Amino acid sequence: MSKKHILLLLLFFSSLASLKAQDELLLADTLLISGDTIIMLGDSIIIKQKVKPVYWNKGGNFNFSLQQVHLSNWNAGGASNLALTTGLNLFANFSKNEIIWDTKLTVNLGFNRQADRRFPLRKTNDNFFFITKYGRELTKIWFLSTQLDARTQLLAGYRYFRPSGAEEDERTKLSDFLAPAYIQSSTGLNYRKEYENKDRISIIGSPFTGRFTVVLDDSLSRAGAFGVVPGEIVRVEAGISVSSTTDIQLIENVRWRADLNLFSNFERLGNLVVNFNSIISLRVNKYITTRIETILIYDESVLIQQESGPPKQAVQFQNMINFGIGLDF
Repeated sequence: MSKKHILLLLLFFSSLASLKAQDELLLADTLLISGDTIIMLGDSIIIKQKVKPVYWNKGGNFNFSLQQVHLSNWNAGGASNLALTTGLNLFANFSKNEIIWDTKLTVNLGFNRQADRRFPLRKTNDNFFFITKYGRELTKIWFLSTQLDARTQLLAGYRYFRPSGAEEDERTKLSDFLAPAYIQSSTGLNYRKEYENKDRISIIGSPFTGRFTVVLDDSLSRAGAFGVVPGEIVRVEAGISVSSTTDIQLIENVRWRADLNLFSNFERLGNLVVNFNSIISLRVNKYITTRIETILIYDESVLIQQESGPPKQAVQFQNMINFGIGLDF
């Protein structure tokens, strides 16, 4: 064997040793050298590249829908109006070794403008939800987790009414930004399951939950709105809670995302505060979606003004069907 062949062999096996030390190489069965050419028979040399671990999973969705009706000399009656709804959903999930950290932000706004009204622009939707959860793995599906849940709105909300004998509408303020705001901190056992098709289910039960009701608007605070002591801005409660997050594909191009939060004060165990948010997305194509959004709230400390008679406890319910642009990223 010539010196040239020996040099080639030394260089080749030196490279093999370096790659094998990194567990990246499978060797060939047979290696022949003919002249200046290396010939491989049998299996090929396979070099495996290391897969870089991915710890963060980030994304979101933006949706927008618009409806306009313009009437001029319309004998059938009616009024010109413009309706707009928009929503932004963001998530960032971290997973490494035995640690998880899931964060989600949802913001929705909707307006309706109708001509010939004293207050033509009125709010139809206004929600701000922020949920973040940190956990340590006990088993593959069970975690010890701490969750922070914050909910409020961005703009002032009003009740519109027309006093007896009046020709124009009046309004009274019902709520505003951080009036109320609900902040809930809980620690407990978390069942968390992820599937290959990206479906996710998470349920956390906490025997140690703190709930804070914040009312920063002076007029609402003085009235004792949302259960705070008149003149105070924060109401503190301790109790137990159960929270769940569901993100599953029902059928092809139809996805359901839902959040449920149940809280019971230690002083009134069994009397539940309920917050339920549900979104069913029916994707027509890459950009067009139909969304069915449902929000259900019940809080015995919140008295709802009725059309007639005094305020009373009641279930708050909102349902919207939107057809418009939906962008996933």
